[in-house]
Amino acid sequence: MWTCKKFHELTLDELYQSLKLRSDVFVVEQNCVYPDIDNFDQESLHIFYRENEEILAYCRVVPSGKYEELSIGRVIVRMDKRGTGLAQQLMTKALESVDNEFGNQPIRLCAQAHLQNYYGAFGFKTISEEFLEDGIPHVYMIKK
Repeated sequence: MWTCKKFHELTLDELYQSLKLRSDVFVVEQNCVYPDIDNFDQESLHIFYRENEEILAYCRVVPSGKYEELSIGRVIVRMDKRGTGLAQQLMTKALESVDNEFGNQPIRLCAQAHLQNYYGAFGFKTISEEFLEDGIPHVYMIKK
């Protein structure tokens, strides 16, 4: 089941599972030490897919003001569910949620460089040179 909630609407279980999935993927799997809990979650929209009470896919939408443009980030699918189409569904849901909550406005991503084609399929264009963030090559992308 797909869900879109503001921070204050999340249950404690949903918050815990979201943070655990983010930690499992971005900190442990990708071997990155970085401040995942960054004080942006409180103002963000949280989009996730649950099956059997487990969050399998997640992203957040940070409203403009924190960054120059509205931003979609922390886009993840649990390792054992990758290749099932959940990532495409997640981005589709994220873009629908942006349109419903914020209207038509530019959306920014800080994407891992190897995912440029994936995000490009959703209309995002690369707007920066490749750079290292937390030891991983990234680029900025935008969808107008």
